[in-house]
Amino acid sequence: MVDDAHDVLMPEPSGDRIGNRPPVGTAVATLPPGDQPPNVSFVVTGGAADPPRAGLMWWLTIGIIIADQVTKALVRSSVPLFDSRPLVPGLIDLAHVRNEGVAFGLFNASTLPHKWILTTALALAALTGITYYARHLRGGEKIARIGLSMILGGALGNLIDRLWAGYVLDFVDVYWRGWHFWAFNVADACISIGAVLVFVDLLLVKPHASHSV
Repeated sequence: MVDDAHDVLMPEPSGDRIGNRPPVGTAVATLPPGDQPPNVSFVVTGGAADPPRAGLMWWLTIGIIIADQVTKALVRSSVPLFDSRPLVPGLIDLAHVRNEGVAFGLFNASTLPHKWILTTALALAALTGITYYARHLRGGEKIARIGLSMILGGALGNLIDRLWAGYVLDFVDVYWRGWHFWAFNVADACISIGAVLVFVDLLLVKPHASHSV
């Protein structure tokens, strides 16, 4: 009979009894008088679980490192130092230059002693920041995951050059008439594209998601 039944609150997984008033979302089982509650206890929570953390796309990072090192090796073997070969006449040349600064030749003209130590330290600091940010990525943040994976691949590709040779080999020379863009390589391009994707995720995707219902 329903009138003879009484409510029995299921205990929390820790084994402690819940008080007279169950919290929101807690399962309540109704048993006839004299029956004992089962030994198995459970609590149904009302909130949705947070999505699992996904981290980086390591296959993309490794692929960028391989592509960067292979293209640099091909340039070393086919183009003499400080020489160039036209790829798209009047627009793009395949060059062979050494960059002792950071991305896109920044600080390359600096005469600081042991400059490679400073640039290597900056690269390691950037890798630390990337790793910290990547630890907080969720599975749904696909654009940010792609962007950080590209940045990490490019940063590691250039770091290999600095540790091995003390400089980074740049070989893409984009120009128009008398104007030349900074020479760059596959790693630099991936770092730039990855940074754009991360900013897109931060400025466009996340604000839109936070206002969705």
